[in-house]
Amino acid sequence: MKRIVFLDFVRVFACFLVMLVHASENFYAGPDATDMAGPTSLLLTESDRLWVSIYDGFSRMSVPLFIIVSSFLLVPMREGETMAGFYRKRFMRVVPPMFCFMLLYSLLPLLWGQIDTDTASTDLSRLLLNFPTLAGHLWFMYPLLGLYLFIPIISPWLRQATARQELFFISLFVLSTCMPYLNRWCGELWGQCFWNEFHMLWYFAGYLGYLVIAHYIRLRLTWSNARRLGTGAVMVAVGAVWTILSFYIQAVPGQLLVTPELEIGWSFCTLNVVILTTGAFLMFSCIGNGHEPAAVEDCSRMSYGMYLMHIFWLGMWVAIIKGQWQLPTVAAIPAIAVATFITCYVCTKILSYIPGSQWFLGVEPKR
Repeated sequence: MKRIVFLDFVRVFACFLVMLVHASENFYAGPDATDMAGPTSLLLTESDRLWVSIYDGFSRMSVPLFIIVSSFLLVPMREGETMAGFYRKRFMRVVPPMFCFMLLYSLLPLLWGQIDTDTASTDLSRLLLNFPTLAGHLWFMYPLLGLYLFIPIISPWLRQATARQELFFISLFVLSTCMPYLNRWCGELWGQCFWNEFHMLWYFAGYLGYLVIAHYIRLRLTWSNARRLGTGAVMVAVGAVWTILSFYIQAVPGQLLVTPELEIGWSFCTLNVVILTTGAFLMFSCIGNGHEPAAVEDCSRMSYGMYLMHIFWLGMWVAIIKGQWQLPTVAAIPAIAVATFITCYVCTKILSYIPGSQWFLGVEPKR
């Protein structure tokens, strides 16, 4: 399959934003956190409040962009491809590297004393159940694998659905993304109660909505590049301001805050993040399929391995840039993200020359 140039740009951009998110988390993580935010949050200064809100809030499109890229490429499943064949190809692409890094995150931190043997033993015993203690970023793999499981099921519907039917699904998904706010303001609704979490819109909620959006943009949207660019820019502006302010207005420096409440507008399936993500994707889709910079293609091919390993390098750069150099927050957060990104790329590139590296790095072959 020929590479779609703009998707490589989206991958590289989203990969960097993931690192920017996790760099920011080191400036509001509470006392119960590790390298990422924990159940409680604590901002120390007004500067932290402002720049964490801006950098982290804008970067919340990162995970949904990865979902849209995967869906854009894989949905609907190719005609004639079997469910078993699809599962074998996709799971063999992502699961072996994921499992290798789950082992590394369970064992390597023992060497520098970040975890003890009891924690390592617990993590190892639960490898088939969930991600290790210090690999919180691997939570994303489980929704992604869930979407892979569902793609053969939804593909027949997408092949025969009309544009209006897809828009109906997307509309209900968008309505479901308002529920975090509605729950805070109105309490339980549409069947929610302490014994039932499966509300009326449950089956239209979650990351499946991004999958249908990706399919609609790919096959249904006939807008010109000028319209995509203009509409996308407006959506990014609205989504970014909303997402940034949702954190800023609640983040009172010096107060210990409950992270899920503070991050209500940063959940990946909230309306503002959907607007932000869709707008950014529309803007990227204006990039033509001509000559692609070699660096972008190469970085896109390495992005999975970079994502898997980045928490290892992030902690080191936080200790140097925030701890030793003590840069101001406005410079420290992007410096940590850039240093982590470059280090991960170089490390992944070197390791990719090892025969069979696709099994522990997931590096895509050149096309």
